[in-house]
This record gives sequence, structure tokens and C-alpha cells, in this order.
Amino acid sequence: MKKITVHTSTKQYDVTIGKGLRHHVLDFLTKRYSRIFIITDSNVEPLYLDDVIQSIEKDYHVTYTVVPAGEGSKSMRFYFDIMTEAIRSGLDRDGLIIALGGGMIGDLAGFVAATFMRGIDFIQMPTTILAHDSSVGGKVAINHPEGKNLIGCFFPPVAVIYDVETLHTIPFTEVRSGYAEIVKHSMINEPPFWEKLQQVDLNKPLDDNYLKQDLLRGIEVKANIVEQDERETNIRQYLNFGHTLGHALEAELGYGKITHGEAIAIGMLFALQVSEKYYKSQLPYDALYQWLINNQYPTRLPQLSVAKLVERMKRDKKVKDQKITMVLLKDLGKPMIKQFDDHKITVWLEDFLQELNHH
Repeated sequence: MKKITVHTSTKQYDVTIGKGLRHHVLDFLTKRYSRIFIITDSNVEPLYLDDVIQSIEKDYHVTYTVVPAGEGSKSMRFYFDIMTEAIRSGLDRDGLIIALGGGMIGDLAGFVAATFMRGIDFIQMPTTILAHDSSVGGKVAINHPEGKNLIGCFFPPVAVIYDVETLHTIPFTEVRSGYAEIVKHSMINEPPFWEKLQQVDLNKPLDDNYLKQDLLRGIEVKANIVEQDERETNIRQYLNFGHTLGHALEAELGYGKITHGEAIAIGMLFALQVSEKYYKSQLPYDALYQWLINNQYPTRLPQLSVAKLVERMKRDKKVKDQKITMVLLKDLGKPMIKQFDDHKITVWLEDFLQELNHH
């Protein structure tokens, strides 16, 4: 079992990574609660909900709700319905919410916890690799039809319980999605650990020890940055490497058409290409492209309107003065925040998409 403590301005919490932790949830509760309300999705429910309930029901009154799997559940409608269920279940200010699932559940359940009676404790129990990123750092949100995560706040969990056994049941697309964020962490960190990650072959069954190691490194990078800049006023923006185009692709293709990580992977390629042009430097664009191909990431995109993508990039939460903000790399491990006007981005993006589809 490995533990990382994250210190934020309001509280500190432990991220614990190990095998079979879902059977020992009581060990991680930091205080006594009046009752527990679990929020999970239709993929995770048949696999792990019973294990979690069994580990706490002898000590607590437990109720739960299940939403359909997929980004579509991170909506106003589901948020409101869950609120209603939580109120009717008797959850009160001294209750605890457990977010059991991937990043979507963490965001949704976290936003419910942050706003239920002005905020109650919640625990993240991630069941995907991608959630190594989203479960740390205290950002919770739901989507608005106009853009991803536009309704949300900063609300850290009281604990993150990461049971690596749950990662063996996620589909291959989810493995890819999660590893894209670990790649991101490997490139923005000083020192970078991309060289090491380049050896990872996702076509083979995951080895628990290597997986734990990769997750730990990813979480450490994120925790370190979040501790220095919880509210994203400066360096936390480094974590958006690959996300400017990535988020725009997700929204333009329609949420769920490609996974978050698959979109971010393409976004990182674009950011590397722009970085090479802007800094006249040599970065591992070809190496990353090859790694994505070897691990079966989708790299070909349908015909997309560059103008619409640019419009979406401008609507991103990171936009300042109508300029598009991008995280570039001066070198591996040396992220920089730069702003560009539409015209520059349009030219670069047209080149990039053309090259991507004719590679």
C-alpha cells in the first residue's frame, strides 16, 4: 500500500493506492458520519458496489444511486435528480458521499457533495486509470451544453482510496484514456519520465506493480502542482497540456465519441508541434505519435471545421482577453503558458489536421 498526502489551502487528504482497498473502506474514514450515500454508474455497480456496501454496512446506514455510464450523466438533470434522492434518503450535513467510479462520477458526485446543504464530506474511490488525474486536486463539475465543466467549483475530497484491482475490469479504451494523462504528467514534470513511459505496451495485460508505480508518479506530479497553485492562477495551468485542443475535439465530435484521454493525446501532439515551431526546438513528436499508433490510439479524425474548433478553444475556461491559451513545452519538463490569436492557431491547426490524416 502506498500513500501520498495532498496539502491544500483548506485541508489535507491522503491518496492511498493498493490492492483490495474497497473491502476496507472503514479504515479510511477520518471521522464518524451520520450516514453514507454512494454515487456510482451502471458499469461499476455490478462489479464493485456490493463490495463497498459490505465493507461499511455493519457500521453505517448506507444508500446509493446509480447513473448511466458516460459523460452524458454529468448534466444538470442528473445532478438535480441525485440531489432529490440524497435529500429523500435522509442524508444530512453530517453525512458522507462516496464517489465510486471513474472521472465522470468523481466530478458529478463531488459537485453534489460540494453543494448539498452548502457542502458535505466526500471520498473519491476511483475505478479507472484516468481518475488518477481527476480524483486529485479538488476540481468538481458538471457540463453545460455550451462546454465541458463550466458549472463547478474547487472542493477537495477528505480521502482518495485507489484500489488497483478495479483497474483490471476497465475496457481497453479506458486504459488508453488513462495512460494519456500519465504521459502528460511525464512530459511536464521536471525531471520528465517520458523515456520510461515510452516502454509501456498497453496491448499486454497490466502488471499491478508497474501500474502502481505509473499511477504514483502521475499523482505525485499533479499533487505537487496543485499544492502550489490550488485555484489555477498560474502553474496549475501546466496540467492543461494537450487540453486546449483536446477539450475542443471532445465537444466538437460529441462527448463520448472519443474518450477524454484519446482527445488529450491528439491535443498533446498538436501542442508538441506548436512548441517545435514556436521555440524552434526538437521535441518527441514522432516518438509520441509512434507510441500512440503502437497502442492503438485513434489518430485519424473525421472532417472537422477548423473554425468551429478554434471557436471552442476560445470558449475554454482558460481563455484570457479572447486569446487562446496553450501550454507549450520549451523542452521536456519545461512547460510554458502562451497566448495566441485566432489566425495563428487556425493556420497551425489546419497544417496539423492535414498532416495527421495523411500520416
